[in-house]
Amino acid sequence: MKALSILYRSAVSLGDRVVPARFAETWNHPAGPKTIFFWAPSFKWALVIAGIGDIARPPEKLSPFQSGALAATGIIWARYSLVIIPKNYNLFFVNIFVGATGILQLSRIYTYNQSLKNMDKDLQK
Repeated sequence: MKALSILYRSAVSLGDRVVPARFAETWNHPAGPKTIFFWAPSFKWALVIAGIGDIARPPEKLSPFQSGALAATGIIWARYSLVIIPKNYNLFFVNIFVGATGILQLSRIYTYNQSLKNMDKDLQK
């Protein structure tokens, strides 16, 4: 673990020397690339990409529990990201998109289930 810490500090030290002046404010921001507050939301974009990839999946293969969890946590954490100090807009936007992909998948599941119910009613007639 200590080796990773040394590697990280070396990379930040190198970055401090090579970052152009116009990006210095972003580089040194409390939620900037020097902190976990930048990297955690950045990696969370993988959830958004996975959610977008699930659009191609048939609705019967989607999990309503997983989609509901993504929608709920996206909405909750989006609100939280604007309350904390420093405000973390990267976290805000990634959570908006996580929530939106969860809501989209829930709506696809709901529409599919409704179509099954309507098909059953039509068959019973």
